[in-house]
Amino acid sequence: MHIIFNQAELRYGERLALRALTLSLSEPRIGVIGLNGSGKTSFARLIAGLAKPTSGTVTLDGLDTVADEKAARAKTGFIFQNPGHQIILPIIREDVALGPKSRGLPASEVERLVDEALLRFRISDLAARRPHELSGGELQLAALAAVCVNRPDVVIFDEPTNQLDLKNRARVKGAIDGLGEQAVVISHDLDLVADYGRVLVFHEGELAFDGPAEAAISRYREIAGC
Repeated sequence: MHIIFNQAELRYGERLALRALTLSLSEPRIGVIGLNGSGKTSFARLIAGLAKPTSGTVTLDGLDTVADEKAARAKTGFIFQNPGHQIILPIIREDVALGPKSRGLPASEVERLVDEALLRFRISDLAARRPHELSGGELQLAALAAVCVNRPDVVIFDEPTNQLDLKNRARVKGAIDGLGEQAVVISHDLDLVADYGRVLVFHEGELAFDGPAEAAISRYREIAGC
């Protein structure tokens, strides 16, 4: 998918969250790194249509996230830092089915799509489980299944490996690496994005660096002073 920021700026009242940004993104994997409060999440929310630019535009394959809001948002999926907050139904299978049901699909088609999504992320064994029974990594994969069953073109991840143990981290990383969809990955886990061809570094509300992972991580370390 082709994501274009054209002088897109985001303010919350008097606070500037993201300075006017112009760039074009089409790579399959895009990393986003920076200190807390640097503008990373604001950038991601603009792509997903969860925030509207105060000025300028954001377009997804030519669809304006404001003027074409519904169609543009249908192209995106967002996995929040705490995926448990977006799993709203009491059983995992029911939550994954929510999107297809909301589109009015026949019951047999809903069941087929849910089975495919659960199998795709190897969580069929979790279908009858409740969210509070799952580990952090399992919650990430359940949220990912619930997003990808709707067939977005881009999936945005906000700190997907935060507080995961090594086993769950590897499982989540493998799921992201295996996605056919474009992925935008916000992370403090630098190893997660270390092999990405393009990584954006944000600092104090603006884009400080845009390039391959090794150089981007080096720039981030300079900013962080470590």
